[in-house]
Amino acid sequence: MSTLPRSPKSSRIIAKNKRPHSEFDAGINSSTAWTEHLEQTTANSGSLSDEEPDDPEEGDRELRPARALYDFEGKTEFRELSVEAGDELEVVKEDLADGWSLVKNVAGEVGLLPRTYYTFTSDFTTAPEVSLSSFSMQSNHQRDASSSTITPRGSLRPEEIVPQHTGDVWRAAFPSFRQSLLGGKSLNRFSTFVTSGAEEWVLKGSADADAVVAAQAAAAAAHQRMISTEDDDDEEERNRLSRLGLGEADHHFVDASHNWKTKLPPFRVLVHSPSKRTSTLSGSFTIYSVTSLFHAPSTDEADPPGSPTRITVHRRFSHFVILHTALTRRLPGIALPPLPEKQYAGRFSEDFVEARRGDLERYISRIVRHPVARYAEVVTFFLGCESDTEWKRLVPQHLAMPAAGPSFYARVFHPDFNVDADEAGEAVERFDTHTRAVGKGVQGLRNIFGRVREARIEMSKAERLLSYSLLSLITSQPLASAPVTGASLEEEEYNAKGQGLAQRGRGVKTSEALQSVADLYDDHARRTQLATHEALKGVAHPSSLYEGVINTHRSTLSRYSQATNNNTDEEMAARCETVLNTTMAEMETYHTQKLEDFSALATEHLDGEIAFYEQALVRLRAARRGFETDSSQPGLTQPRQASIYERELEHPRLSPAPLPQPAPHVFDAAPMRPVSVAIQEGVGMLLRPSSRGSVFGKFW
Repeated sequence: MSTLPRSPKSSRIIAKNKRPHSEFDAGINSSTAWTEHLEQTTANSGSLSDEEPDDPEEGDRELRPARALYDFEGKTEFRELSVEAGDELEVVKEDLADGWSLVKNVAGEVGLLPRTYYTFTSDFTTAPEVSLSSFSMQSNHQRDASSSTITPRGSLRPEEIVPQHTGDVWRAAFPSFRQSLLGGKSLNRFSTFVTSGAEEWVLKGSADADAVVAAQAAAAAAHQRMISTEDDDDEEERNRLSRLGLGEADHHFVDASHNWKTKLPPFRVLVHSPSKRTSTLSGSFTIYSVTSLFHAPSTDEADPPGSPTRITVHRRFSHFVILHTALTRRLPGIALPPLPEKQYAGRFSEDFVEARRGDLERYISRIVRHPVARYAEVVTFFLGCESDTEWKRLVPQHLAMPAAGPSFYARVFHPDFNVDADEAGEAVERFDTHTRAVGKGVQGLRNIFGRVREARIEMSKAERLLSYSLLSLITSQPLASAPVTGASLEEEEYNAKGQGLAQRGRGVKTSEALQSVADLYDDHARRTQLATHEALKGVAHPSSLYEGVINTHRSTLSRYSQATNNNTDEEMAARCETVLNTTMAEMETYHTQKLEDFSALATEHLDGEIAFYEQALVRLRAARRGFETDSSQPGLTQPRQASIYERELEHPRLSPAPLPQPAPHVFDAAPMRPVSVAIQEGVGMLLRPSSRGSVFGKFW
C-alpha cells in the first residue's frame, strides 16, 4: 500500500522530540553486536575491514536508505555512530545482536546504531494516487466512546510474514556470566518501551497486522478440523500458525474494565521430590517432579469437586531457564516473575535444594496464575511433555521462534476508544507510588519476621533452660550452666518415701513437657515460619518487577498526547491505545494477585501459629493433669523413673544450630551472590599453600 511522502516538517518535528540521553554504558551490548558483525564478515570475505565485504554477493547487496528518527551520541570506543534526527543513512546490516544495526552516513562512516533509532525511507514513496482509509479521512471527526466492539489495533500493511532469526537461539536460552554477576539485570540501556517492541508498534505498526486479522478465520477452521478425524494434518496446521504467531494462544483480549480475559480456568502446579542425577555429558544435576493439578468444573455448587487430574513431568533448572527465555520473547508486554538465580557452589546441599524447589514452585505458580501466560504454548509444552525424546525434538523449535516484538501488540484485542489520557496518567502515577510503598513495607516486614523467628529460638532456649533447672532441682544434679541447686542428702533420704516420690514423678513429667514445648518452638521457627518467610519474597519488590510496565505506559502516554494533539495521527493514537490497554491490564492483574497473595500469607501464618499453640497446649495440659491425680492411687509410691534429659544436665542443649535464612530475592539490594562465593573459593584455592607445592594439591 502506498503511503504519504515524508514532508520536511516531519523532520523538524522529530528533531524537537529528542530521545532523552542515557548515561548508562552499553559498551558490552555494542561490542557484542560489532563482534558478531565482524565474525559474519570474516566468514564471508575473510577480512576484518570495516568497509563492505569483497564477497560479490555481499558487496552487490543493495543498501536500504533510511533516516534517523532521534539524536544519538555514539561512543567511538565501541564503534557506535553518532547521528542527529533527520540524517540520511544507509543500512548495511539491519539485524545484529542486542538490538543494533550497522549503518553508514553520507560521509561514508560506518558504525552501530540502535535499530529503533531510524526508519527506512523506502517505505515513504510518492504515489500518483494516494488512497486514504476512511479511518484516516475522518481525522477531524469526534471519536465516540464504545465498549462493545472488540477489534485488533494496528496499521494494516499487506506484507508477507517472514520469521526473523536473531542469532544463536541456544545462546539466548541460558543467562550469561555477567548477568549472574549483576544479579540478573540486563545491560541493555534501552528502556522496556523500546526492547519490548512497543515503540516500534506505536511508530510503524506491525507488518503482520493484516495477516493477524486474516488468519483468524483460518485458525477457527483449523480448530474445527482438530475436533474431526484428520489429526496429523490439524497438528501440522496448528504448528504452522504457532510458528507464525497466529495460533489461538497468541490472541489476547482485554475487556472494557482493562482486565485480561481468561481463556483457561486456573490450576495448581507443585514442584516436589527433588533427586540428584548424573549424566556423562552434563555431569551431576538435580531434577524435580512438576505436577499439574486440574479440577474438573463442577456443575452442581453443592457437589464438592472430585479428585483432580494429575500430570507429572520431570524438569531440571536449565529447563526452567528455557521456559523463561521463550516466555520473555513471546510475551514482551507481560510482567513475568524473575527466575531464581543460577547457583555455582553448594547446589547439592539439602538446604539449598529445598530452597530452590520452593523458589521454582513459586515461579511456575505465578506463571500459571497470569491470565495470559497461563495458556502460552511453551507453558503447556513445559507442563505436559512427558517424553524426553519429544522434549529434545521440540525445544529447539520453541527457542527458534522469533521474538514477538511489535506483533505482540498487534494480537491484543480490546474495546475501541476506552482510554482516557488523564485517567491513564493518574493511574500510572498512583500505581508507581503504590508499588514503591508496598515494596518498602514488605522489606520491613521481612526483616521483622526474621526477628520474630529469632525470638522463637530464644524462647526455645528459655523453655529448655527452665526444664533443665527443674530437673536439676528434682535430681539434685547440678546444671552445668547454672548454680548448683538441689536437695541435701537428708532431704533426699526423706523424699525416698511416699509423697515425695509422687511429687518428683510429676515434676519430671513437667520438665519433659517443657522440653517438648522447647522443641516445638525450635521446629516452628525452622520449618513453618521459614516457609512463610520464603513466601514473602512473592510480594517483594513489585516496583522493580513492574518497572518496565510503568516505563512503557508513560512513554506511550507521551506518544498518545502527540498523536491526539489536533488529531494529527489517528492511526498512531489507535496503536497507543492498544499498548495502554495492555499496561493497564497488567496493573489490574497486579492488584488482583496482590490481594490473593497477602490473604494467602496471612492465612498461612495464622494457621501455623494456631497449630503451634494447639500442640503446645496439648503437652502443657497433659502435664497439668498429672497434678490432679489422687495420691491414694497405686503406683505413686513406686521409685521414680529416670528422665531421658538427665544425661543432658552436664552438657545442656542451649546452643542451637544457626537459624536457616530464606534464599535472597533476585531484586534484593545486597543479595548473597552464589557466583561470588565460587570466585572467592577459586581464588582462595589458588592462593592457599599446598603441601605438595601445587595448586592441584587440594585434589590429591
